Amino acid sequence: MCGRDDPSMKTHRAFHLLVVDDDPLIHQSLKLCVSAPWKITSVSKKELVPYTTFFHAAMVDMHLTLGSKEPEGVGVIERLTKHNPQLEVVAMSGDLDRQLMEQCLKVGAQRFLAKPLQSEEVLLVLNKIEAYWSIRNLDSQGKSLSWVGAGPASQKIKKSIADLKGETKTILIEGETGCGKEVAARLLNQQENERPFVSVNISSIPENLFESELFGHVKGAFTGADQNKIGLAEAAHGGDLFLDEIEALPLSQQVKLLRFLESGEVRRVGAKDSFHVQTRVIVASNQPLKKLVAEGKFREDLYFRLCGQRLELAPLRERKEDIADLAKTFLEQERPRRNKQFTEDGLAALQKYSWPGNVRELKRVCEQISLTSPLPFIRAEDVEALLKPEGPTQSPSSGMAALAAGSIDFNRGLSALVEEFEADLIRACLRTYKDVEAASKVFKVSRSNLYKKIKDYKIDEDGL
Repeated sequence: MCGRDDPSMKTHRAFHLLVVDDDPLIHQSLKLCVSAPWKITSVSKKELVPYTTFFHAAMVDMHLTLGSKEPEGVGVIERLTKHNPQLEVVAMSGDLDRQLMEQCLKVGAQRFLAKPLQSEEVLLVLNKIEAYWSIRNLDSQGKSLSWVGAGPASQKIKKSIADLKGETKTILIEGETGCGKEVAARLLNQQENERPFVSVNISSIPENLFESELFGHVKGAFTGADQNKIGLAEAAHGGDLFLDEIEALPLSQQVKLLRFLESGEVRRVGAKDSFHVQTRVIVASNQPLKKLVAEGKFREDLYFRLCGQRLELAPLRERKEDIADLAKTFLEQERPRRNKQFTEDGLAALQKYSWPGNVRELKRVCEQISLTSPLPFIRAEDVEALLKPEGPTQSPSSGMAALAAGSIDFNRGLSALVEEFEADLIRACLRTYKDVEAASKVFKVSRSNLYKKIKDYKIDEDGL
């Protein structure tokens, strides 16, 4: 999940800002206010604007001729964005006419600042623009995590992540299983300059251990607590705590999380004293929390506490323009062990699939196809052979076959028959979707629940 928009970003960290304004005081104040990594180019007349020069951002005043009421800056913005569609444009004016502001947005401006400018507001805007360019141009050599994809949906996600730079309140990430919620969380953390990141999957924590895991415990607090232990919230002090699959948190434990979010206060299990930690909490859910609230499965007060800053990730089927970049990236990760590449028709075949398991399923398919493809290049037939569903009727299992044949031994008991039939359904689904993540979504059960059933029924995933 990375951008490759500007080659200059690969070699240095300078950001170039164009300021177009007829007031020399604006230029002077911005040069005093704005420092590295920004380099400012100042222009006082529209005739002098270097339209073909690359800039990361531009601040353009609307009225560039003294005494003129004509918003000449609108035309400047339109020409700038025509030459550089990726340019981040900030329009400026003391005239707060709504029609003028909307006109600026229509021709390509992303933000509008009212004059007189406030230094804090200018720095905040530039900080977010810097974060956005950094996300679009992260090192793809493995040194930094990156968001692969340059389609409209991915660009929107990158901008949303950048806009959250410097925010300290809880952030909610919603999206289907496998669509990149943890990647988004790590990018939110990564843009904050080397701060701790602690990640935990809520569904993997037993209900009776949640409080101990989150807040820690003291020696002797309960059976097995043979030493003091810090909790996840304390370990993330000064950084971010990522709670994945928050929808799996039992109602009995949700109030404890709510109390922590409201107070920032931690008290280890078995301890008398409390203390505060500075931790930003990022939570992720693969189900709409608002719907769970309506169903009585999630506390409404906790939902309102979480949804103040929300990031929604589109499923892969809604951003198919990213599939080619993602597939090439995953195939590149298989080098040098397997030196293969996709043909155009091979990529086209990937784009025809609905990807119920989203990016995670695509990654697994790319890993699999790099192993099974007989040629150095991967063709459409290679892709179709792997993705073609093998419906359950092609190789019926014992329970389903017995049901179809009407030869059920009812004396075995209802529980045994139901378990056998359930196991057959899981096998059939895994043959079709080749991915536990995708199967759990189709069955509308949690991933951990499905993994437990696979283990209980001794289902061999590799042998399917």
